[in-house]
Amino acid sequence: MLVGGKTRTDANGQVTKGWDHDPPAKEKQVPFGILMVVAGALTLLFGSRETSDVWADALQMWWQHVRAFYGHIKRLVIYLDNGPKNSGRRTQFLKRMVQFADWSGLELRLVYYPPYHSKYNPIERCWSALEKKWNGVILNCLKVILQCALRMTWRGHHPTVKRLHGEYPDGVRVPAKEMKEVEARLERSKTLPKYDITIKPRITERQVN
Repeated sequence: MLVGGKTRTDANGQVTKGWDHDPPAKEKQVPFGILMVVAGALTLLFGSRETSDVWADALQMWWQHVRAFYGHIKRLVIYLDNGPKNSGRRTQFLKRMVQFADWSGLELRLVYYPPYHSKYNPIERCWSALEKKWNGVILNCLKVILQCALRMTWRGHHPTVKRLHGEYPDGVRVPAKEMKEVEARLERSKTLPKYDITIKPRITERQVN
């Protein structure tokens, strides 16, 4: 590269490569949002990638944070986009949702927006508020990302912001034999079997006591 008629080199005499955009990221952080529609409380969680296990871990971390205030709730209705990692046919996601129902003691109802209708999901408007906070900011480290997320507001309140630790491999599948047991726990709507699924928890001795 020539600058002012001189070659720009490093200490070893090697030509330094210039970037026409920001340099590629060394690490990626994917935001996940959980919005309590009636209360308006927003939780943002950041993980290394989007997988079914990240979705499930994010939900579990959220419930650990709020159950002291909402422990009286017995049924949780979750509105979801019909994405590839959390769809009503994604085996690992459904397995983890069954596990979450048993762990939490909550009855779950998974309700999916039809394809190409995610714009009706209220969480989508939260993303635009987040983007305004980091618009023009160089997101070159996790600290900057979390600070931007903490500065945003939704309905006049700042969100709860957390990080999901750990590595999450992609492409995890549930074997067919095991999936039969999972599927037996799913109560699918007769009219919309892929878009409306109820999961009832197994009552354990710990939950009874």
